[in-house]
Amino acid sequence: MNQGAERIPITRQGYEALRKELERLKSVERPRIISAIEQARAHGDLSENAEYHAAKERQAYIESRLNELGYKLAHAEIVDTDSLPKDHVAFGSTVVLENLDTGETVEYQLVGPDESDIAKGRISISSPLGKAMLGKRPGDEIVLKAPGGKREYELVDIC
Repeated sequence: MNQGAERIPITRQGYEALRKELERLKSVERPRIISAIEQARAHGDLSENAEYHAAKERQAYIESRLNELGYKLAHAEIVDTDSLPKDHVAFGSTVVLENLDTGETVEYQLVGPDESDIAKGRISISSPLGKAMLGKRPGDEIVLKAPGGKREYELVDIC
C-alpha cells in the first residue's frame, strides 16, 4: 500500500457494519436494480420512461456507494478498543462527561464519522466535541463553543 495513503480509524464493529453494507449492495441491491432497468427497457421508449430513469439514478447511487465503501474499507485502520489508554481520551475511548451548567452526565464513545450515532452514544472524532475531548484526562474541563452559546463539561471518567 502507498505509504502516503490516508488511514481511516474505525472500530471493529464499524468495519463490520461497512463490510456488511458493501456485501448487501453487491449481492442484493445491484442485481435488483439491474433487473429493474431491464424491465423498464422492455416498456419501450426510454426518453419518457420514469421507471427507467429512476432505476438508472438508483444504479448510479449504488455504484457510487460501492466505490466509497471500497475505499473506506481498503484504507481502514481497525482500532482495538480493548487496548486503549485509560489515562487520556483517544479514538475509540468511552468517556463520561458532566455538563457543568446542568450537572447532567452523559456517556459517549469516540468513533469515526461513519459510525457516529448520537442516540447510541457514539460521537464522531471529527465533531467539535470529539475534537475537544482528544487528549483530555479525567478531571479536565472541556469548553465547547456551540451555536447556542458556550458549553462546559468536565471529563469525569474514561471507561
